[in-house]
Amino acid sequence: MSTPLMTSTYSMWSLFRNCRKACEYRYVTGLVSLQKDPNLSFGSLIHECLLIWHGTRDLAQVLDHLERSCAARVSDDGVRRDWHLARAMMTAYATRYSREDFYIIALEKTFEGPIVNPKTGAASRSFLLAGKVDGIVRIGDSNYILEHKTAAQIDADYLERLWTDFQITIYAYYVEQTLGIPITGVIYNVLAKARLQQSRGETEDEYQTRRSELIAKSKSGTSTAKRKMPESDEEFQARLAEKYADPEMFHRETLYLSRERFDILREELWQLTQEFLRARNHKVFYQNTSFCFHHNRPCAYFAICRSNGNPNVIDNFFEIAAPHEELREAEPAF
Repeated sequence: MSTPLMTSTYSMWSLFRNCRKACEYRYVTGLVSLQKDPNLSFGSLIHECLLIWHGTRDLAQVLDHLERSCAARVSDDGVRRDWHLARAMMTAYATRYSREDFYIIALEKTFEGPIVNPKTGAASRSFLLAGKVDGIVRIGDSNYILEHKTAAQIDADYLERLWTDFQITIYAYYVEQTLGIPITGVIYNVLAKARLQQSRGETEDEYQTRRSELIAKSKSGTSTAKRKMPESDEEFQARLAEKYADPEMFHRETLYLSRERFDILREELWQLTQEFLRARNHKVFYQNTSFCFHHNRPCAYFAICRSNGNPNVIDNFFEIAAPHEELREAEPAF
């Protein structure tokens, strides 16, 4: 009886390249942190909004989705912050891209195909590769992957790093191989995250403290200072709208993919499968401590590694979850 093929994704191979131990925790053991990454949550929310917008061109449906997705904003400051930012971002996006120069072929399109040994042409007997692209679009006679990104800042360094994007090379190659759609390149659709914060105003104690300090510095011994009141939702939305009127908050970057990139990808992907099998057979997934704070914050599995795999840490801060959540079919949103 043959062993079922293991489904792999870009996320799995990317994590394996960065830290084999983290990859083992996620894709062999199935552990995920109970504490969700707010950056990933916001990115997922914007992807949902972009799916609705590009599928319907109806801003009202996008905003309605935000209202329902962020219903907890009344009591959760994090959700409230995401709601404000996403609402302003998508409202400005709809204006900025009211007309597109591409035709949409597919949105949130999944694919699955074999990983092939480039030297022999034989398919792996251990792994499949699956994924989901944000979109496939056509300009003239050429097809492109549409890839959405949210970024803290869009600058030359950010754009320069896009060509190193292992994910897009994988997606383009497999879209060609499994869906029969030749891909010319990728259109990166980048949306910047405004750093503005809604002012919470001053408490009465804070106001009195500030007023006393101003009076102490005043030659007249008096102050006309008034208490700073909380910024209303309408006032904050107006400030965000002014920020998103800046054209530099959005950017489209087109990169063209050479066939040589596909050759490199096939070789590297096959080598990764062999390294993974070797690690699994020997039960040795070593740590890459240089990756622990790669995104200027601890890796999701830092607590486990720091505690040398303490079972109490695992039981209290992690849970078991199925791999490849990104492949789940989204419920129809429009």
